[in-house]
Amino acid sequence: MTTRMPAAFFGHGNPMNTLEHNRFTETWADFAQRIPKPRVILAISAHWYINASAVTAMAHPKTIHDFYGFPPELFAVEYPAPGDPALAQQIANTVDPIWVGMDADSWGLDHGTWSVLAHMYPNADVPVVQLAIDSTKSIDEHVALGTALAPLRDEGVLILASGNVVHNLRMVQWDNPDGAFDWAIDFDEATRAVMTEQPSAFPSLREHPAYALAVPTPDHFLPLAYIAGLAVAANHVASIPVAGYNLGSLSMTSYELPA
Repeated sequence: MTTRMPAAFFGHGNPMNTLEHNRFTETWADFAQRIPKPRVILAISAHWYINASAVTAMAHPKTIHDFYGFPPELFAVEYPAPGDPALAQQIANTVDPIWVGMDADSWGLDHGTWSVLAHMYPNADVPVVQLAIDSTKSIDEHVALGTALAPLRDEGVLILASGNVVHNLRMVQWDNPDGAFDWAIDFDEATRAVMTEQPSAFPSLREHPAYALAVPTPDHFLPLAYIAGLAVAANHVASIPVAGYNLGSLSMTSYELPA
C-alpha cells in the first residue's frame, strides 16, 4: 500500500547552500524527517528551463554543475541518486494529452535539485526524476500541469519544486545578506497571500505592480505554479515552513502541502 506524499517548494537561492547549514537548509532536512520516505522524487527545478516539456528518463542521471565562479568544493559535489525511467513514462501517461518527451541522455540533476536533496536525503538513496519547465507555456498552463500531476502523490511520489519567488540577480545587494527591497517584500507577501488563501489565483500574480522586478525571467518563479496546481487538485492551501530574504532581491520563502 502506498502513502500519499506531501509536496513542497523550496527557495534554493545561492548554490553554496549545498555546503552550508542555516535555517533554510535545516528546514529542508527537517521536512524529509517529518514525512514518510518517498518511493521516488519528481523534482521541478528552475534550472531546466527549455522550450519543451520533458522528463529525465535515464537510469543514472548525472550531477550537473550549472554555475560558475564558486569554490572547487562545490564543483566536487556529486549526487548519485538513481533515476526511474518507469516513472518518467508514467508522468507522460498521467498528463496526457499534454506531451512530455523522454530525455535519455541530455540532462540530469542540476543544482536546483541536488542543492536541496543533499540536505534532505544526503545518501542519495531515493530515485529522482526531473521535469523540465517548458518556456513556451503560460503560467495558467503550468498550474494546470501541476494539477494533472496530482495522482502521482497517491503512489508514493514526492513532488519537490525548487526556485525562488523573487529572483533578480541584476539587483543583488551583497551588503544586505538577510534583507530585501520594499518591492521584493511586497511581491513575496502577495504570493504568500495567494498560496495560503487561494492558490487558484496564482496566475493573477503576473498583474502585480512588482512582478517585472521580482520575476525578470519566469524560470525561478514557475516551479511554484506546480505547487499551486497541486493545491487546487487537493482543494487545500499551502503552509510556509520557513521564510526570509537574501541579498536584497531574492526570496527564500518556502511552501508545503500536506499529504
